[in-house]
Amino acid sequence: MTTARLTAITAVLALLTACSGDTPVPPSTPSAPVIEVPGPAVPTQERVAAVLAQMTLAEKIGQMTQLEEGSIDAGDVARLNLGSVLHGGGTAGDGSLETWSSIVHDRQREALTETRLGIPLLYGVDAVHGFGALHGATVFPHQIGLGAANDPDLMQRIGRATAIEVAATGIRWNFSPVLAIPDDVRWGRTYEAYSQDPARVSELGTAYVTGLQGANLTDATSVLATPKHFVGDGQAAYGTSTQHIFRPYVIDQGVAPVNPTQLRDVLLPPYQDAIDAGALSVMATFSSWGSTKVHSQRELLTTTLRGDLGFTGFVVSDWAGCDQIDPADFDGSMVACINAGVDMVMVPHDGDRFQQALTEAVDGGSLSMARVDEAVSRILTVKFDMGLFEDPYGDAALGAPVGTDAHRALAREAVVKSQVLLKNDGALPLPSADATIVVVGNAAHDMGRQAGGWTMDWQGGEGDVIPGTTIVEGIEARGGDQVRVVRELPASGTVDVCIAVVGEAPYAEGVGDSMDLALPGIEILDTFRGRCDSTVLVLVTGRPVLVTDAIATADAVVASWLPGTAGEGVADVLFGDRAFSGTLPVNWPRDISQVPSTPDSRDYLFPLGYGLTQ
Repeated sequence: MTTARLTAITAVLALLTACSGDTPVPPSTPSAPVIEVPGPAVPTQERVAAVLAQMTLAEKIGQMTQLEEGSIDAGDVARLNLGSVLHGGGTAGDGSLETWSSIVHDRQREALTETRLGIPLLYGVDAVHGFGALHGATVFPHQIGLGAANDPDLMQRIGRATAIEVAATGIRWNFSPVLAIPDDVRWGRTYEAYSQDPARVSELGTAYVTGLQGANLTDATSVLATPKHFVGDGQAAYGTSTQHIFRPYVIDQGVAPVNPTQLRDVLLPPYQDAIDAGALSVMATFSSWGSTKVHSQRELLTTTLRGDLGFTGFVVSDWAGCDQIDPADFDGSMVACINAGVDMVMVPHDGDRFQQALTEAVDGGSLSMARVDEAVSRILTVKFDMGLFEDPYGDAALGAPVGTDAHRALAREAVVKSQVLLKNDGALPLPSADATIVVVGNAAHDMGRQAGGWTMDWQGGEGDVIPGTTIVEGIEARGGDQVRVVRELPASGTVDVCIAVVGEAPYAEGVGDSMDLALPGIEILDTFRGRCDSTVLVLVTGRPVLVTDAIATADAVVASWLPGTAGEGVADVLFGDRAFSGTLPVNWPRDISQVPSTPDSRDYLFPLGYGLTQ
């Protein structure tokens, strides 16, 4: 068998030709690890087998270990033989491209030059609406807005743009897209989902996977997609969560009732389509299916995912997801998780404890070496398929400009297509000349609210968190010299148009679970009474909110979702430069009695698929 000796000496991994032979003796210095690996012309299965045969148990367990960047000290990648590192929801240092690239490069260099085998790392991030943790990157509308746009071609182009900006840092793995079907819109992750319509979820999720991964996984700008969270995360029932992070959760990470018909007909099809599109990584859900955490359910993670859907890649846990199987038994939970079908564990902090637990489990017989080899083989297969052994640093993609004019134009297009016109009694389009327009509200000039969670921080933040165009700035730019746009209501008199841009404060995951779907700041509409010839309400939210009474008082209402950096796109449709085309991706309740679903005798305020064009 022809082999190639991969030697990593400096920042670049050179491919050198070597003849076949016995497994080489490890060099005396860790600065130049040598591993006998068949060349890329050899089938991947043979390459994996050759590497696996040279690995110790510790090295195998290392490949199954994923630690968070903030928990790693210099030398830990080598000491623990890490197979993967993730960066949690926040940014890196000042968030610049240079800082991100330096961090990722240093971790990869350590894996390549200071471990015995020099197996490249997979570095992962949550770039769920563009790379929101990279300062200056293009931040697109969150998935619920893209579900409203319902444009697979647009979705594929967003996936490609996101991949290019992620790969510019040397990162080749993205924990996205979410393929949940949100049953209860009080769920704090509703905005991470495309729709309550599984067909819409399938089409958009598949398009995004295709765009993110590109035509060839070995390309330096190809980024591994991760459909998540398998399976049933959007079905968790209100009041079933026991998690507490900052505040008690009420839905997220809760219990989804067992419903085999729903599983087959609603929840699995989006995953089947994503797998058919080439997805090679799937993340398990925190939720329980019935009374049991999915992380421990072999029936779902192995029989269903692999047997029924034909998945051949690797399964990664969610953040400390294995721990939740039995919080009182860490070691037993890790073993149960892996035996159920999780191949790589997002530990994410105590790598030593995790690796000791697995080592003792193998020694004690509760975890078989065959299962370890299976998990490691799946991980190595993906690394080979991505070309990481030949190009671990992704040199061709490094340092590419982010937030380019082309990508910002794409984001603007996405915003335009995501806007849903819920009501219009003649207030839109806005006048283009000889008018005074007042634009106020807690989300009118707040990029943090406009972008939502997963923006420079897991929970996001209010204010000027990233560069971009706020909604009021977009309206001002479009109005130009012909329209007077002001940011506060004059002390007296009437104005032509009053626009209230009202939004939720940023949140992520269960921190955003809502009990009442109330919208803070909506009371600003009261100040418009008798002062405005027409009133427009723009809703900047990650889900439907209960604003039935407020909608009745406004002349026009727009669901803007969480549009990201391109506030110009909102102005485009308000002024009529672009037509409204978005439709509701979820049902919009009239009141809380219609959550999670409406009684048969009552119609929703606005049903799924609703959207005016003028």
